[in-house]
Amino acid sequence: MKILFVCSGNTCRSPMAEVLMGQAAVEHGLPGLSAESAGTGALEGEPASEGSYLVALEAGLDLSRHRARQLTPELVNAADLILTMSRSHLSRVETMGGGGKSWLLSEYGGQAGGTAEVSDPFGAVVEVYRQTFAQVESLVAGVAHRLSDRREP
Repeated sequence: MKILFVCSGNTCRSPMAEVLMGQAAVEHGLPGLSAESAGTGALEGEPASEGSYLVALEAGLDLSRHRARQLTPELVNAADLILTMSRSHLSRVETMGGGGKSWLLSEYGGQAGGTAEVSDPFGAVVEVYRQTFAQVESLVAGVAHRLSDRREP
C-alpha cells in the first residue's frame, strides 16, 4: 500500500507525517506499506523547514534528505490512500482524480469529529512545530492502527 500525505509546501506537515508513517509501519507490522508526501504549492527541491527538521530529530527521525515536491496527477493516481492536512488540500486532490481514496488526516486517523485540520506551523517558533508534530504523530498512529485492524481476518 502506498500512502501519500499532502500539505501546502511539503516542507512541514506532510514530511513529518511521511517519516512518522514509516516508523509506524514498522511498529505495527505493516510490511509493504510506503509513505510519500507532496505539496499543493511546493517549491521543488526545498528542504524540510528548520522547525520540522528539529522536532523530527528530537523524536529520532531524520528529515535531512527530504526535498519538497509538487502534487501531480501522477502522484495522486499512484497512491492507494491520500491523507491531507486541510480541506483545501483535499479539494485539490479530488480535482486531480483522487476522490474515493482521499481523506483529511484527522478524519482517517480517528481524531474526535474527524474534521479538524492540521494547522501549518511554517515560520512559527519551535514550540508550535512541536505541537504540530504531536498532533500529526497521534493521527498517524491512528492511521497505522486502522490499517493494522483491516489486515485482521
